[in-house]
Amino acid sequence: MMRTENRTNGKGEKMSDRDEIIACYEAMYDGEIRKDIEYLRQYLDESYVLVHMTGVRMTRQEYFDAVMDGTLNYYWCEHEYEPVTITGNTAKMRGDTKVEAAVYGGGKHVWRLRLDCDFVKKEGVWKMTKSVASTY
Repeated sequence: MMRTENRTNGKGEKMSDRDEIIACYEAMYDGEIRKDIEYLRQYLDESYVLVHMTGVRMTRQEYFDAVMDGTLNYYWCEHEYEPVTITGNTAKMRGDTKVEAAVYGGGKHVWRLRLDCDFVKKEGVWKMTKSVASTY
């Protein structure tokens, strides 16, 4: 498990909570693209829920299964805007990201996805607990 207190920026300095939360968000996309579930486990809390644009809700395991079985395929992404609000050991973030994806048997498309995300910090580690997808 990657512990946030060990994360550093490019200068060897400890990352701020805000930067750690953004790194967690970006790692989620990286793990999707690589189809690396063990990597994703480091960043998504066991309670994680993904709410699709359609309203479909997936648990963490259902999400992992969909990434691995090709229901959800991600090819690249470009992050555009990521405001973060931290309150104690919880945080909220809105991430706007251009994503090339093929989902539910459809062809590849570039989507402008907005994820409204919730995070929790447990034992010094920030993890995503929920993301709600829409477009922007």
